[in-house]
Amino acid sequence: MKRKILTHLFLIIFLLVGNSVFSQDFAGDLSSLITIKKDMKSRRISTADPTGNNHDNTGLIKIGDKKVIEIEGSGIINHIWMTIAPWDMRRNDIILRIYWDGNDYPSVESPLAAFFGNGWDEKYNYASLPLAVGPADGTGMVSYFQMPFKNGAKIEIENQADRNIDCIYFYIDYVEMNELPDYIGRFHAWYNHKLTEALPEGETEWGVVGTMENNVDGARNYVFIDTKGKGHFVGINYYVHCPSPMWYGEGDDMFFIDGEKRASILGTGTEDFFNTSWCPKTLFAHPYYGYARVNNEIGWLGRTHVYRFFVSDPIYFDKSLKGTIEHGHNNNLTLDIGTVAYWYQSEAGILPPAPTKEQRAPKAFIIDRDIHKWRHEWRKSKGNSSTLWGNE
Repeated sequence: MKRKILTHLFLIIFLLVGNSVFSQDFAGDLSSLITIKKDMKSRRISTADPTGNNHDNTGLIKIGDKKVIEIEGSGIINHIWMTIAPWDMRRNDIILRIYWDGNDYPSVESPLAAFFGNGWDEKYNYASLPLAVGPADGTGMVSYFQMPFKNGAKIEIENQADRNIDCIYFYIDYVEMNELPDYIGRFHAWYNHKLTEALPEGETEWGVVGTMENNVDGARNYVFIDTKGKGHFVGINYYVHCPSPMWYGEGDDMFFIDGEKRASILGTGTEDFFNTSWCPKTLFAHPYYGYARVNNEIGWLGRTHVYRFFVSDPIYFDKSLKGTIEHGHNNNLTLDIGTVAYWYQSEAGILPPAPTKEQRAPKAFIIDRDIHKWRHEWRKSKGNSSTLWGNE
């Protein structure tokens, strides 16, 4: 009797252990590739010449016109590649919109290059896990974000530039599915742009020209995501143009979840939010974060592009999310800031209004002549002595 009980007990243990071994979730970035998928077929929409010739592009897109790409049914876009001719087009004035499930409002809206990772109409190489631009001086634009849809998808490219687009080349790779599970979210991306306002008492950063006050409610913070629904925030490209040699990055990040009056996720500085430290101006590339463009001017004068993707640590919300960041401590600096935020929601949400062409126009560089003019006015304010040095 005891032998039978032990035999049965051993058999149960063997089955439990065996099942746990064969049903375990194999961890790792590439682990999903070992699973053979059911009810999926790979599909592509591209600009391949249907005649078999080499005219593999959209052809002319005139000023004010749109190129529309439509996909029917259910599936997931898992790869987008694009490039544009002529290569020196003002890509800040080419707008990307993506619509899910037959909606008449976009869930993605951004200047084309800013979405992929180039700001200010500039072209430079950029590499992260979900997005990349390059390698030919930022001319090839790539996304690996997965973008699900249940009832069709529409990708729209609008030419708001002051010249015609000669042509666009693209691949849109996706998987076709019989049915998309209900728990799958919709991809969102929103571009915002603002010339921030300094305090009435001046740009008091680091206490150089006045006392620094406190910011407890984030009311004047720059906003990079403001959405209602259930989902999770997964990343940001942050483009900042600083008109002063002063460090631009004392601004703290503040996330307000589900209508909070005070931020429950509160940061300690811009460079800290982006996983860096001590006021960097060094090119650095990690799959999740880095500096893709840094200024070469005096101090932190000029343009900087920094990014972070929350791959292992998304920020979850049930009803709403407002993500913000200070422009200098207590919002005391005038900065030209543009951002693209990326997130998923249970349903396709309506984005805040997009900045106009005039609002998102890049600001001019501050150069040596401007600084010399500042010095000239400073000399006059100090009596215009012929031996004034500069720090009196």
